[in-house]
Amino acid sequence: MSNAIPQSTENGNNLQSRAPLKIAIIGGGLVGSLAALSFARRGHEVHLYEYREDIRTAELVQGRSINLALSQRGRKALAEVGLEQEVLATAIPMRGRMLHDIKGNRTVVLYDPCTNQCLYSVGRKYLNEVLLNAGEKFPNIQRHFEHKLNYVNLTHGRMEFKRAPNKEIVEANADLVVGCDGAFSTMRQQLVKTPGVNYSQEYIEHGYLELCIPAKNGEFQMPENYLHIWPRDAFMMIALPNQDKSFTVTLSMPFKVFDTIRTNEELLNFFHKYYADAVPLIGEERLLKDFFKMPPQHLVSVKCHPYHYGDKALILGDAAHAMVPYYGQGLNAGMEDCTLLMSLFDQPNLSTAEILEQFTELRWRDAHAVCDLAMYNYVEVRK
Repeated sequence: MSNAIPQSTENGNNLQSRAPLKIAIIGGGLVGSLAALSFARRGHEVHLYEYREDIRTAELVQGRSINLALSQRGRKALAEVGLEQEVLATAIPMRGRMLHDIKGNRTVVLYDPCTNQCLYSVGRKYLNEVLLNAGEKFPNIQRHFEHKLNYVNLTHGRMEFKRAPNKEIVEANADLVVGCDGAFSTMRQQLVKTPGVNYSQEYIEHGYLELCIPAKNGEFQMPENYLHIWPRDAFMMIALPNQDKSFTVTLSMPFKVFDTIRTNEELLNFFHKYYADAVPLIGEERLLKDFFKMPPQHLVSVKCHPYHYGDKALILGDAAHAMVPYYGQGLNAGMEDCTLLMSLFDQPNLSTAEILEQFTELRWRDAHAVCDLAMYNYVEVRK
């Protein structure tokens, strides 16, 4: 057990309602860094393990930086750790979809014409940095970058990591191990080996590539307060606004269509046929460079049940319920996991085992439903 100091909310209410635990969080991405912050605010001793280097000093990897559409459920989770207004201050509101047809005509479909609720475009790297920086204020969070989880003993909370760059083996233990290590989770791999754990995954036939519509003369080239969509039935393109006045563009197509585009001429012919209005926005030179820079990436949908093992282990976010990104709820669902989990930890009459069991029971049906909705929307949004 840890002797971590109690933490309090901004209004002075003590969040520590139980004896502090030593908690290991596997994965320092968005859900992991949020979970670390949430546990630390409740006085627990938190060890955050991340296999990558510190993202705050690392170069952003192209093709892995899909923007995030922050919704109310994500905002609520950020509000509970005091970060909602900081994030919204630089986020760009998206009031609805702007649909681009093949002739270049644009149609606006508002999300909420009655009360004007909207989504917010947020950069993945920026949000991760905000969460990590907030955690720096808590002496009961210890960060361990470049630690890749090799193995975890779920019964005893023992872990083995390989630490870069010399591949040194590091052993650790915790009262509770929380896996926030993404769609290809090592924690989940261990969990599904235990009796009674159901697991399924489905790769979709579409891959994605990231492109960019740069700013022009320091301004957006399209109206910024919309999620832009070029639906083309079998494939599509979307664009989300960035703070630097550019748009992050995601091209999604069946791999068999990607495979037909091998030369510069084939690419330009394809874009002039299906995305003619986007070509002058992206620029032919940049389009050729970005398209052929790396191969299209795969997308997977994951379902799992239960999410916990006894009182020792739990998985959250994409580790528990990865979904295709076309519903815009992957991040929001992961952040909502933290909201639900903390609400249970704030009930002092519940044991850790009861908390984890109730989390699974309260969460798995909703998570499966969102995965299904995301898969359905992946078809619907292309039409």
